[in-house]
Amino acid sequence: MGNNNPQKGNKKIFRINLYWMYALIALSLIGVYYMNDGSSSKKVSWTEFEQMVQEGGTVERITVYTNKDYLEVVLSDSTARKVFKTDDAKKIGRSPKLFVNIPDAATFNEEVNTWKEKFGFSTQINYEKSSDFSDMLWSFGPIILLFVFWFFLMRRMSGGGGGGGGVFNVGKSKAQLFDKEGSIKVSFKDVAGLSEAKEEVEEIVEFLKNPKRYNELGGKIPKGALLVGPPGTGKTLLAKAVAGEANVPFFSLSGSDFVEMFVGVGASRVRDLFRQAKEKSPCIIFIDEIDAVGRARGRNPNMGANDERENTLNQLLTEMDGFGTNSGIIVLAATNRVDILDKALLRAGRFDRQIYVELPDLNDRKEIFKVHLRGVKIDDSVDIDLLARQTPGFSGADIANVCNEAALIAARKRKQWVQKQDFMDAVDRIIGGLEKRTKITTNEEKRSIAIHEAGHAALSWFLQYANPLVKVTIVPRGKALGAAWYLPEERQITPKEAMLDEMCATLGGRAAEELFIGHISTGAANDLERVTKQAYAIVAYFGMSSELPNISYYDSTGQDYGFTKPYSEETARTIDKEVSRIISEQYERAKKLLSEHAEGHAQLTQVLIEREVIFTEDVERIFGKRQWASRSEEILRDNKALEEQKAEVSAAPAGDAEPAKVDAESPAAAETPAAKTPAETKEKE
Repeated sequence: MGNNNPQKGNKKIFRINLYWMYALIALSLIGVYYMNDGSSSKKVSWTEFEQMVQEGGTVERITVYTNKDYLEVVLSDSTARKVFKTDDAKKIGRSPKLFVNIPDAATFNEEVNTWKEKFGFSTQINYEKSSDFSDMLWSFGPIILLFVFWFFLMRRMSGGGGGGGGVFNVGKSKAQLFDKEGSIKVSFKDVAGLSEAKEEVEEIVEFLKNPKRYNELGGKIPKGALLVGPPGTGKTLLAKAVAGEANVPFFSLSGSDFVEMFVGVGASRVRDLFRQAKEKSPCIIFIDEIDAVGRARGRNPNMGANDERENTLNQLLTEMDGFGTNSGIIVLAATNRVDILDKALLRAGRFDRQIYVELPDLNDRKEIFKVHLRGVKIDDSVDIDLLARQTPGFSGADIANVCNEAALIAARKRKQWVQKQDFMDAVDRIIGGLEKRTKITTNEEKRSIAIHEAGHAALSWFLQYANPLVKVTIVPRGKALGAAWYLPEERQITPKEAMLDEMCATLGGRAAEELFIGHISTGAANDLERVTKQAYAIVAYFGMSSELPNISYYDSTGQDYGFTKPYSEETARTIDKEVSRIISEQYERAKKLLSEHAEGHAQLTQVLIEREVIFTEDVERIFGKRQWASRSEEILRDNKALEEQKAEVSAAPAGDAEPAKVDAESPAAAETPAAKTPAETKEKE
């Protein structure tokens, strides 16, 4: 039935604010000030008061409280100075008073008549009855105010009586609950790529929707699934999609929500979380960045500083392995630091599955671009295949940033559509930073930078495994004076020859400086750093050296080797010698290739000085067409051929259709491109 009263849902609840208490206290203090008026007062005996009148003391007003048998006497200024023994008007005040106990009202009246006859007493006398309530208020008012203030303070600390994060609710779980009518509208359609990860997560959602189908066969759904991968790859987005797809309650919180300054709070929040989950069963619990609470126990013990976190982890371990198999509670967690998690947390029975969410490959990047370009006004010049090729190593978050930056750049240029150049500028902006055309460089520095960058471009053109060139610029960008953009080949495995070719191309800038300028500069600092690391990887990690074959000193567990090296001093000298030999050989090889193509290098340098930016077409016009095709181009070509083949099969008549065959040797079927980091797509100087 519908709600006939539209205002029922918006009914206002009367709540007392603590600020009202502050106002009440302030008004009470003001009232006390004006009632007392800051004047002096004194309680005297009847004999003292009678003596004062007989000695000629003047009184302005007398109030007789008949039911209490006492007087309130307001003195004149001259009499007040004598009584209070001071001439300071501020201390006396505007209405100095005396309080006098009398035998009774009748006796006082007789005495007043005597004063009138003997001393000419003519002061106005008022007869009143004292209020019991006012006396009680003055007696017990401060105590009542203290109790009221304490009551409101306790309500404030406990979250106002309606939940919240007060002191008394500090042990409650901070998990957000999303149900069927929740605000999350993300579905699996909004998650591009991640096909394998989506399959595993969809199975969990399907179990919660149809548990009978699995239970009848004796199947048991995993109790927990851990999403593992680099930042920005879509782990939290995948969890949001689960919340949007599953028609069950979804508890979402971060690992840091368990951490608090109070001892025992983390374990209490874990208990409260699972208590709520059991009440809402079947349901899903999602813990983002679980490494905040799931770090391995016993590491770096520092005066008991880790006790609280370890207690929280212990309670989490107990709760995850404490509920029954068919209780319907499934725990999802996400982290990008799985190597530091406690082994007990990763064992079967707690997190049965580890779902790896890797950086998207070429095909996944295409799908991600399609998702993020839905709301962007683009024209026909935008090629999604090209964008996918030019963003190797980009995560889903990076691609979303590219699309947003491109739209901002187009809007800044007052365009009606976002065009191809806007996306290229966005990629350059994200990778290299802003252009600094106002940076002051001399003609000599400009020529040196052009020779350096032309050396990189020339060698990348003639080396088989070097990354294909996209663009070279000598315009300062970020911290670099010049930069070169490449398309790294996305491989699962890398041969030694490819690593040597990359080292040779990286040393091309330093080699060009020595050959064509006659001296070297500090511009190759970043190149030398990369080459040195790569050479050490060849020798010490991959076992590719002839002097130390098939030996690796790399520790994949992330625990390293502490303060001791896993090899002797003699082996260390051998490693250093091999690294120096490999770098020297590639440097000499770079100088030899540049000497053979010195004329083309000079032309490339001149074009770069004149135009500041050159592209693949300019290099091709000088050196001719590159001999080796791009690997990513072959992958896209093969994928298009497969899509066309599937389209032909689906369009063929049913009687003539044959199952599509995929060659196991084709790149699309045999290999999945490996991603590289965005930093590898450019050359910094």
